[in-house]
Amino acid sequence: LGNGGSTLHVLQCLEDLYGDKWTSLIVLLIHSGGYSQRLPNASALGKIFTALPFGDPIYQMLELKLAMYIDFPRHMKPGILVTCSDDIELYSTGATETVTFDKPGFTALAHPSDVTVGTTHGVFVLDPSSFSGTGGLEYVSCRHFLHKPDVETMRQCGAVCVQGNCSQLSSSGDHRDSEMDSECVYTDSIFYMDHSTAKQLLTFYKQMGTLCCEIDAYGDFLQALGPGATEDYTKNTSNVTKEESRLVAVRQKLYSLLKGTMFNVIVVHNSKFYHIGTTQEYLFHFTSDSKLKFELDLLSVASSIFPDKAETSDGSASIIQSILEPGCSVGPGSVIEYSRIGPAVSVGKKSIISGSHIDLKADIPSNCFLSSLSVKINDQVKYVSMVFSVEDDLKKSVKSLSDIHSLQFFGISLLECLDLWGVKASDQLFSGENTGLGLWTARVFPVCSTLSESVRMSLKMLNSVQHMSAFKLNGFKLLSIEEMLTYKDVEDMLKFRKQIYDEIHLQRQKEKPDL
Repeated sequence: LGNGGSTLHVLQCLEDLYGDKWTSLIVLLIHSGGYSQRLPNASALGKIFTALPFGDPIYQMLELKLAMYIDFPRHMKPGILVTCSDDIELYSTGATETVTFDKPGFTALAHPSDVTVGTTHGVFVLDPSSFSGTGGLEYVSCRHFLHKPDVETMRQCGAVCVQGNCSQLSSSGDHRDSEMDSECVYTDSIFYMDHSTAKQLLTFYKQMGTLCCEIDAYGDFLQALGPGATEDYTKNTSNVTKEESRLVAVRQKLYSLLKGTMFNVIVVHNSKFYHIGTTQEYLFHFTSDSKLKFELDLLSVASSIFPDKAETSDGSASIIQSILEPGCSVGPGSVIEYSRIGPAVSVGKKSIISGSHIDLKADIPSNCFLSSLSVKINDQVKYVSMVFSVEDDLKKSVKSLSDIHSLQFFGISLLECLDLWGVKASDQLFSGENTGLGLWTARVFPVCSTLSESVRMSLKMLNSVQHMSAFKLNGFKLLSIEEMLTYKDVEDMLKFRKQIYDEIHLQRQKEKPDL
């Protein structure tokens, strides 16, 4: 469906549940996260339940979103506020300034960002006549919305702002090298649509019947808006995850439907937009001296047992609701969440360990991604652990077996890895239909009867690749990540997290001095 299709589906559900009353509701619609291929420790439960390193019990992204938007409903007319689950918007406004969503059509928040940030987000082309660049908040009309544009396109469309604090929009294509340091663009985050617009979209959805392609709520809704919008974007599929033949036709129908709809932007000058949807962003914001870490007061050790005898080289690791035993060591820049780490375990730099139980001696290399899932197969709970490099591209896929040598696992060709594991490269190696051949669909992860055993087997796979020594997977049932998510047993995974939580609190009770 994509997040646009899921938005349309939610509108249908609201009408089914509330009838005509749904048009009087103020609705917060959070896209909980799709496959999360760039941050797979969020794949099973959804990015909206990503654990954050503060709070006791640990806060998740959902709580942070609700806290950030707590003032909005008082200044909103009935309508739908749409947001993603892997971004954080922090802002400051004057005492008399409020973010108000009360205009017809679409209203979006805009944040000043580096021009390079604009290439991976939505960028607003603001109307210069209604934009001054001063104050804390500005209500501006938007001429055009660009979806993940290149720098040249941003310049040509007049989206780049120049001079101190981005207070002046550059004329189309105008740019001097001396002004590079003070350039910015205004990027998207959340948007609001009034009920009249939402009803139009719902009518469209009913007319379409079954959606035949993925629709993007940002790219496919907002690009149709503003007086500068043209139909050109409907044929551009360069930013599309799954390209379906009917996508262009659906986009053209949406364009015809939404063209001319009012499009306003609330420019929040004193604001910052943070994205934590990839392994690199996740590691950076949670472990480095990032602005986000400072602004939210993120902790190095959050709701965890982390004894003095456990080592971190510089305190930059992030430990979230985990139990680390004395003697283990964690390298700088690593994140450990919802895990048990034994005394003979060494974790390298910039690694992510999630939902795992490591009880025997293990040296986990730097840049390692290790995440364990409970799965239910034939009514039996089993365990599978996925292991990769944090730099591996799980979204990359090829169309034929002859090309799988181009897929990389920890810097080594997947074809070489398969040979070391005794796994034959064939069509049966990959799961799913029409999803491509890639690390996401490769059936290479062994199903085990215990959590710690699954971690041990996956680490042996990784060790065999790093030392180019054989470790045969014969005799194991093997799953792809795609299949792990199909068979996931969320109840058992939450049970493991609860056991860790209870043990941490029991330990704390014991440590409290008697009053």
